[in-house]
Amino acid sequence: MQYLLLIYGDESQLEGRTETEQKNIYGEYMELANSMRAKGQYVGGNRLDSISKATTVQVRGGKRLVTDGPFAETKEQLGGYFLVEANDLDEAIRLAERIPAPRWGSVEVRPIIPVPLPAHV
Repeated sequence: MQYLLLIYGDESQLEGRTETEQKNIYGEYMELANSMRAKGQYVGGNRLDSISKATTVQVRGGKRLVTDGPFAETKEQLGGYFLVEANDLDEAIRLAERIPAPRWGSVEVRPIIPVPLPAHV
């Protein structure tokens, strides 16, 4: 079963770290991704760009509304994700706790509901 591990944190905390600290954290992420890949658990993942570059789209009454930034004002922002293969929720949680971000933010674990592809793609 696939799970999406949504990584949340305060962007300003990362920006306030030294270059060495940032490289070390990035190294932890790469080490984790490589470890999961070797075990067949890693499906994909990416770091997201800054929320200052985000755009939110809404459609209300047939009219499009486009605004800068995220829709909700929060203290933590979605900063990236891992898409993983896990036997069950417990295994997905064990993978999530290995991500560096829960030390200063949080990781939301969400099961993926597969969408079947049409026969002729």
